[in-house]
Amino acid sequence: MARLEDEAAQHTSALGPLVGLTREDIFGAIAVMLRETASDPQRLVKHSQTMGEDMIKIMTGQSDLAPHPKDKRFQDPAWQYNPFMRAGMQYYLAVQKGAAHWLEDLELDELEKDRARFISNIVIDGLAPTNTLVGNPSAQKMAITSGGLSLMKGLKNAYDDMVNNKGMVSQVDKKPFKLGENIATSKGSVVLRTEMMELIQYAPTTDEVYEIPQLTIPPQINKMYINDLSPEKSVVKYQLDNGIQTFVISWKNPSKEQGCWDMADYVRSCREAMEAVAKITGSKKVNVSAGCSGGQTASMLASKMASDKDDLLGALTLMVCVLHPKQNDIEAGSLVSENGLALAKRRAAKKGIIKGDDLARGFAWLRPNDLIWNYVINNYLLGQDPPAFDVLFWNADATNLSASLMGDFLTIFETLAFTKTGEVEMVDHKIDLSKVASDLFVLGGVTDHITPWKATYRSTRLFGSKDVTYVLSHSGHMQAILNPPGNPKAKYYIPKDGNDTLPKTADEWLKGAEEVAGSWWPCWMGWLQARAGKKKKAPAKLGNKNYTPLDPAPGLYVMEPC
Repeated sequence: MARLEDEAAQHTSALGPLVGLTREDIFGAIAVMLRETASDPQRLVKHSQTMGEDMIKIMTGQSDLAPHPKDKRFQDPAWQYNPFMRAGMQYYLAVQKGAAHWLEDLELDELEKDRARFISNIVIDGLAPTNTLVGNPSAQKMAITSGGLSLMKGLKNAYDDMVNNKGMVSQVDKKPFKLGENIATSKGSVVLRTEMMELIQYAPTTDEVYEIPQLTIPPQINKMYINDLSPEKSVVKYQLDNGIQTFVISWKNPSKEQGCWDMADYVRSCREAMEAVAKITGSKKVNVSAGCSGGQTASMLASKMASDKDDLLGALTLMVCVLHPKQNDIEAGSLVSENGLALAKRRAAKKGIIKGDDLARGFAWLRPNDLIWNYVINNYLLGQDPPAFDVLFWNADATNLSASLMGDFLTIFETLAFTKTGEVEMVDHKIDLSKVASDLFVLGGVTDHITPWKATYRSTRLFGSKDVTYVLSHSGHMQAILNPPGNPKAKYYIPKDGNDTLPKTADEWLKGAEEVAGSWWPCWMGWLQARAGKKKKAPAKLGNKNYTPLDPAPGLYVMEPC
């Protein structure tokens, strides 16, 4: 169960170029494979003969095919000691090996080969014997020892998913969690509510606070309480306990009628929130932190404010956020095409919104071993409940995405807008991060498959900031952020001997970095406190006469279902 939690937490949903992936891109990749295969029948005969030789070795017990040591599907001893199970595993591995060799032999360019490899891996993962009761010894043992109860429970789980989860296998047991009771429990109030967002101010937990407040801008397809999951791993609580005046935006879940909300609307809302924060705290600066697509929004906000010569922005923190994407950053990136992006925009505009569960379903099928088949085995074949894990509960609580905002994110990806200096127009200005002079803290995650750390490092080269700090957390996407003090496995990387020079490439930076045991949070907090001004007495009340407290945190918008 712990393995399921860890693997799924590494693959939480996120906005990116994959929201523009269309079925035409996938079918196109398959068509290229088939066309190239048909162009040279002798090549197919050659690989068929090789696979036939492997099959003969398996039947005669002479095959030495074995799974990769990191392949957790074949860990049951039956795969080694039962001759029939061992042969079944080896047949599957022979198909896997033959497909890999066949793909390498196809005369495709590197991009086409990446596409073919990605699609074939999805298909072959689906054919694994472990995905069936007949081919899964662990499930067979469970059925025997439980007297068949595991099979009955598995059927019930499958029925519940068909009825209540739109046919998708559940990744989390939601029953133990309730917002405001054991999730998102930090005290605070909504101090501003608009059509697009709620602004939440959290109650200080220290007698004194730093005068410059912090505003967090969350991603638009995930709810804001990732910042306040539980007291043990709450970024909000950590900020409060270290004297930071803490504010967080909570985005409204858009309906079809609100599909016209675009990046300009979201940036205006962020600026409105900053204005409220400044007036409530009396500060002339507001520090901002943001993660993933929220980081792209915050960067657009920073560019717009620099263009307007608006000096309200203080220090800026960007967590697991890619501003300079490259097609080969992520495994499925090769599937994204210019035509596919245009089609995705048109289809989204017609629908008005992209449903959150549709995004989650599409994302899961791009990593089926981690996000589909693991749970088919656990929930249906073994008859066990999915894990009750707070990160997965949050990940399953997705929101809709407005068509206009999706189009803007895809335009940013297509045009590499953040890498240009005044060439791409969006949000009523020419985007130019070189004009942003705010002190900058950038975080990456070593095993992040969604926003790879080397891609996040490129952000350090885009801003006009003279003071830039890059820290690398030893974890995946959301787990890189939710890495509080006290985690015995936590570690991170920073430049050796306090060297603050940033080389051109991520590889060069890593050569000059040192591993530090523990959470990166204290490192960030020291950086943030140094840019948060002087200390003053903590306010006795939240809000002020113009921004009166409304509903308690986490607010109303976060409660709205997808």
